[in-house]
Amino acid sequence: MTARPTPTLLAVLAHPDDEAFSIGGTLTHYARRGVRVVLACATRGEAGKITVPGMTVDDLGAQREQELREACRALEIPEPVFLDFHDSGRYERTRHDDPLALMNLDPLAIETRVKAVIDDVQPDVVITFDPHGGYGHIDHLKVHRATVAAFFSSGHLPGGGPQRLYYTAMTTEAAQGLSRMGQDLDPLLYGVSEGTIAVRMAVGAYAANKTAALAAHGTQMGETSILGRMTAEERAQLEERMLGWESFSLGGTRVPVPHLPLRGLFDGVRGGEGLDD
Repeated sequence: MTARPTPTLLAVLAHPDDEAFSIGGTLTHYARRGVRVVLACATRGEAGKITVPGMTVDDLGAQREQELREACRALEIPEPVFLDFHDSGRYERTRHDDPLALMNLDPLAIETRVKAVIDDVQPDVVITFDPHGGYGHIDHLKVHRATVAAFFSSGHLPGGGPQRLYYTAMTTEAAQGLSRMGQDLDPLLYGVSEGTIAVRMAVGAYAANKTAALAAHGTQMGETSILGRMTAEERAQLEERMLGWESFSLGGTRVPVPHLPLRGLFDGVRGGEGLDD
């Protein structure tokens, strides 16, 4: 008898620490349920901002790569796959002249790399950023575009490509909360309506994993980071939302959707029976 393939989930993100904020609990949940979880990170965060006063790092890309490896251990998932592009940076750190920065690359070059990972991993489910890139970061937008394109162009691969594509999703209410905390987000632009949420994952049981994953990204979680500058009340409100629930919208599917909202990412996916009971 041929062994049944292990259900596989592929997450395609841009920078070390992207996984901890929006999908870390979901990754741990499915890893504990026997799903093969693969995290593909497009860059090593070379142009990130060190948020610990007085800290100096000789090679920020190498440092953040190690931080992501530690975060993956905290989330109980395998080490990440790197696509070997460069972080575009933001504001004064923007890398306009770096030919490998995501912002300067032909989208087809990024799609080709993502599609190669899909061909190698053969995931059943793919997760990436929403069409607004969470909060509009150019690298998030580039990774979203490339991953969506790779999902749709991978149907000709052996096995027929992934069965489902999901986007990370932030409700309008959650976006309003961030806006009140000083983030320049239009809730009606960056948030989605409740009816857009296809899956809402209860991840409170993995709060310790997610907290440890966030802490692993030490260069990004210092006292001058967004989190570090929040009041105790603001941080408690954010953590209540972030550590308790993770939401996803449906980006594409090759199999029927039995109902909405879905019970989980593998609800109705061939080979994923029982994972979301």
